[in-house]
Amino acid sequence: QVQLVESGGGLVQPGGSLRLSCAASGSIFRFYAMGWYRQAPGKQRELGATLTPGGSANYTDSVKGRFTISRDRAKNTVYMQMNSLKPEDPAFYYCNAPKSVTSNWFSWGQGTQVTVSS
Repeated sequence: QVQLVESGGGLVQPGGSLRLSCAASGSIFRFYAMGWYRQAPGKQRELGATLTPGGSANYTDSVKGRFTISRDRAKNTVYMQMNSLKPEDPAFYYCNAPKSVTSNWFSWGQGTQVTVSS
């Protein structure tokens, strides 16, 4: 079973930047699209960005232009560069491989927490 380990979260001021990392326990990127999700307190987990095996990236409107998803196949790691962070961005951030709108291929990791505060 593939394991996903997220890291890189922390406290940042509005307008600041963070780079999240998600390390996978196997070489999965050639087979699976990968996504970054986030879940704020009291809200459902939502998909924010995806990266296909071919390298095409897609973003929801809430993060488009501010967040960038990328990967390093040699390191089995997918990244999310988050710039211009806003007060509405705080959440636990997770990575996974989306199977459908409501399901994923792998078990969830522990996530990494992002806090935006002045």
